[in-house]
Amino acid sequence: MNTKRPKLGVFGYALIYLAVIAVPAELGLAQEVKGALPANATAKNYGGGWDCDMGYRKNAGSCVAVTLPVNAYLTDSSYGVGWACKHGYKQVDESCLAVALPANAYLSGTSGDRWSCERGYRQLNNTCEAISVPENGYLTPSSSGSGWTCERGYRALADNCVAIAVPENAYLTATSYGAGWECDRGYREIGGACEAIKVPTHGYLSGRSFGKGWECERGYRISEATCVAVELPENAHLDFDGHSWDCDKPYRKRSRACTSGD
Repeated sequence: MNTKRPKLGVFGYALIYLAVIAVPAELGLAQEVKGALPANATAKNYGGGWDCDMGYRKNAGSCVAVTLPVNAYLTDSSYGVGWACKHGYKQVDESCLAVALPANAYLSGTSGDRWSCERGYRQLNNTCEAISVPENGYLTPSSSGSGWTCERGYRALADNCVAIAVPENAYLTATSYGAGWECDRGYREIGGACEAIKVPTHGYLSGRSFGKGWECERGYRISEATCVAVELPENAHLDFDGHSWDCDKPYRKRSRACTSGD
């Protein structure tokens, strides 16, 4: 059986020639890269180049051993000095020195290179000073400020907790400012005491701690200490608040009446 081979032509033979000479070139390049890899280094998985193994650092095209100080451990970071201090030590120049822990303190920070005072103590220079809590006071979570606050019913005065004098018909508040108390509903503060609010007929308690303490019902308006009925002129209706009136459309308000026309 006679099988005919396809004719490649000049262009086809040229492609074959280029492929043949390119293979050795690529092999040579790979050998060159492999040969350029220094000791204690590993080629990168992508992008070319290489990185030093853990415990070594790049230096003038080679990988030199990291000098590890006492109380330190190697890191796998490609930057920095290549080591870090153990928990309870801090870096000082090229050494790891033990953290000087004062009495009533504990190591803090993610690396344990700092210290904080125990609860009930606060930092004073390089020591932990006991917080003095007065009677009827207790420690706060934060050591800033005084480090303590007063129990409910007491307020701070200088370095003490003094009882809040609550008048009759009043109750303690949770605020640290003001009098420390407020009047019960139906009472209002006058001169440090809680006096009953006098609600007139057709009025109701407003719940506000200011003003008269009461409002008039809808259809009534305030007149001094009483609630008087809103007088509606012809062709008018109570307004939104219900304490005055507006004219029906298309009437217009003129003085105390609703008139039509200009």
